[in-house]
Amino acid sequence: MTASTAGDDLLVLHALRCAGFTDLARVAAVTGLGESDVESELIDLATAGHVTYTAGFFGGWGLTEAGRAADARWITEELEAAGARTAVAGAYDRFLVLNPELLDICGAWQLRPVGGTTTMNDHTDPAYDARVLGRLTDLDRRAQAVCADLSAALPRFGRYRVRLADALARATAGALDYVTDDMASYHTVWFQLHEDLLATLGIPR
Repeated sequence: MTASTAGDDLLVLHALRCAGFTDLARVAAVTGLGESDVESELIDLATAGHVTYTAGFFGGWGLTEAGRAADARWITEELEAAGARTAVAGAYDRFLVLNPELLDICGAWQLRPVGGTTTMNDHTDPAYDARVLGRLTDLDRRAQAVCADLSAALPRFGRYRVRLADALARATAGALDYVTDDMASYHTVWFQLHEDLLATLGIPR
């Protein structure tokens, strides 16, 4: 598996590296590929011993140790072949500046100050929620610039721009779970971006 032969199979493999054990639909959402194409790639990867499937209601796909090692080799080769280490490292530094702010916004979304105490945010105060969403919108403008630089260095990072923008659009349109709670929420996509940056640069969590 080399950068020169990187294709849908490696995008699917890396999606499992960043998203963890998950189902077919979520792998498709992460990669932007159709479910039938993802399923075909997963079957081939399973045959190669890189992924495994667990059946059942809570079943799904996950990496094997061989798959994790193959993914690590691919993304290292991709990074070096593109000469993108400096650009990705610089974007990661800017991501780290934004990360505490994003976590604070998510905390504010989940917990709301009421009468000198803090309580779970039941989203019955539209003005409060609007203020938090305004903060997230402001952060997203800066995050999109980081994502743009990442996708210019390595095109596979481009999906994060799309997924973050989609989560924010859904949240501001009233689908409130898309801030922190949905499997495609802004916080979930942000976490996967963080995982991807760490994996790409070979930094242990």
